[in-house]
This record gives sequence, C-alpha cells and structure tokens, in this order.
Amino acid sequence: MRYLLLVSPITLLLLLTSCRKEDKFTTSSSDKLEFSVDTLRFDTVFTELGSDTRYIRVYNPHSESIRISKIQLAGNQQSKFNLNVDGIPGDEHEDVVIYPKDSIYVFVEVKINPDEPLSSSPYFVYDSIRFETNDNVQHVTLEAWGQNANYIPSRWSKDSITLYSCGGGEVIWDDPKPYVLYGIVAFDDCTLTIPAGARIHVHGGLSRTEDLNGEQIIYNSGRLFFLENGHLNVQGTAENPVIIEGDRLEEDFADADGQWTGIILGAGSSGHVIEHATIKNSLFGIYVDSSAELTLKNVQVFNTSGVGLFAIHSTVQAENCLFFNNGTHAVQLGYGGNYDFTYCTLANYGTDASALNMGNGICDDPLCQGPNDPRTNPLVASFTNCIIYGSKRDEITVADFTGQ
Repeated sequence: MRYLLLVSPITLLLLLTSCRKEDKFTTSSSDKLEFSVDTLRFDTVFTELGSDTRYIRVYNPHSESIRISKIQLAGNQQSKFNLNVDGIPGDEHEDVVIYPKDSIYVFVEVKINPDEPLSSSPYFVYDSIRFETNDNVQHVTLEAWGQNANYIPSRWSKDSITLYSCGGGEVIWDDPKPYVLYGIVAFDDCTLTIPAGARIHVHGGLSRTEDLNGEQIIYNSGRLFFLENGHLNVQGTAENPVIIEGDRLEEDFADADGQWTGIILGAGSSGHVIEHATIKNSLFGIYVDSSAELTLKNVQVFNTSGVGLFAIHSTVQAENCLFFNNGTHAVQLGYGGNYDFTYCTLANYGTDASALNMGNGICDDPLCQGPNDPRTNPLVASFTNCIIYGSKRDEITVADFTGQ
C-alpha cells in the first residue's frame, strides 16, 4: 500500500524556516565578537554641564547566530557613561542576539559637569563596556575629558614627543586652568616658567613607537624633559605651591606611585630652579643628568616607584626639602658631582634600599669588568642639619670606585 503525504503550504513554510541558520547559535569559545573601534573617545571638553553621545557597532562575523549573555559597563566608580543597546536603554543587558553576518548598535552617552570636584569628575574620565559571550570576555574602552583644562600638546598625543623651542625666550604656564600633559613634552632653547598655584597633571602609561629600522619600541610616556638649552623655573610659594602629579585624581589613586614617568633635566643643562613645589606619584621624581645644575627650595618629592631624586655627575643645591615614600632610595647621587643639602629630610621605610646612596664611579658593564670600567669622578657632598632615617640599620650607603 502506498501513502501520499500531503503537506499544507503553512506547514511547509514552518519546516523550511525551522532550519534557518539564524536559529542556530554558535557555542564555540573561539567565535568572538568584532567591534567598529576598540576605544570610543569623546573629543569634547566640556566647559559647562553637558552631554554627548557616540556609538559603536558590534559585529557577528560568523555563519551562525551568537548570543551575548551580558553587556554591561565595567563599573568604574566615577563612570559618567550610560548605555543604550539597539534602542533599549540601560547599563546592563542580557541574552542579546546578533544574527549571522549582522551587527547591532551600542550607543554611549557621557554626561559631564566640569564644575564638580576633581575627585568626582577628574580630567580623564574612563570606563569600559564588558561583553560576555561563550565564556569569552571582551572590552571596549570608553574615554572622555571631564574638566576644562590646557591639554599639552593635545588630548590625542599620548604616544607623541613634542619639542618646544622659543628662541631663547620664555613660556609661562600662568592660565588659571590646570595643565594636563600628554606624551613626552621637551623644551630646548626655551625657559618654562610655572608660577605659584599652578597645577600640572601628567598622563602616563606605556606608549609605543618605531625606531629607524622599523623595530617597535615600548616606553614609559608622560614626562617633562629639558634638553641642554632648556630651563625649568618653578616659582611656587608657601601659600600657593606648584603641584606636579598624575591625572588620575580619584581617591584610589591619591597615593598610588608610578602613574607618570618624572622630570628629566638633560645633560649639560643649567639654571633649573624649583621652589615650593610638590612632585608625586611618578616612577621617579627628578633625574639630573651629567653636568646639569639644579636648585631646590622647599620641595617635596614622594610616592615614587623608584628614586625620589637621582643625580649623576651633576650639581644640586637643596634647601628645606623632603624626600619620602620612595620605592628605592630617597636620594641617589651617582658618578660623583657636587651636592649641598641643608635642612632636608630623607626618609625611607619598608624598602630594601637605603635612604641615601652615593658613589663616585660608574661602570658600563653590569659586573664592572668592561675595558674602561670603572670610570670615576670626584664626589663632593655636604649634608647640613639634615635628617636621614628609615627602617634599615644603615640608611647611608657609599660606593668608592677608586678602591682606596
């Protein structure tokens, strides 16, 4: 006996559509989302209460549908961002489906009040969008600027090296708005004057570039650099000191070291004066290179990952200065030089390094066995009415490379 199977048009349509690729979901952890950008930047600097909206596209490049189990803001405490996923507002979304070779829009709004305290609306406002898919976690970074400030040279210069030269003249950072530095900011044939009360914030982090051979170089960004004919003149007062620190001003970063690189006074440079200033939260405080000259008065250098003041074969005069909470030595004087410290405090606790380290030589070879090692230079160092103290038994270490 033969049977004839009759199928209605509606049933046939259901049978055909029930196997659509849209209904098949990939569960492979190797199938990831793709994004129109990896960092969504808001290029507006708000001078009054306002908002701005940008968007990203989230792509499913695969041949099957993909289910995003969760889309949410990562949750920075100072987050100023809000999400809208394909027209649905909310900062957390679950079970969002993207069909094969399709995409969705994620709209991001940032709302900024630049008149809020820096602790709640810092210069650099950040967060990220977190995507959870098939046991994968992916992020898109969100960046905005929360305060009206002077951005040097610009907000897009994190990986740049900018040289200022003013023909022997002077650049004065006297705007009442703070200055926020990006990349390496260098001065040559020019004097940078920072008057009393100025606030300098340096955006640090790792940057990358290429050398002349096309090889990639990764380095610490966020530094002030003065070449041989560049001069630094900081004119703070007791009532209005100059503050030089990182640009992360949230409470969690208030005492965090290593946020930016430091101040470098290049070889042979002279005439540097820093008075009534606080330098903090960097990799090192001040590096004084060979034959450079620096005068410090009423300066604090603290919360550094490494040395507070590192001077090599140079001339430094310091009066009523404080170096503390440094990751290694509070003050390190290498390869000789001339140094005069009066009424200064060098305090070092909780590290394996002495508060003060001095030496009269240098070696090119790590084991000091090179053909020209060691190279020596006379060391003349005077400490008058100074406190040198810490948690080690010996807080002063001296290396004599002459062998005498």
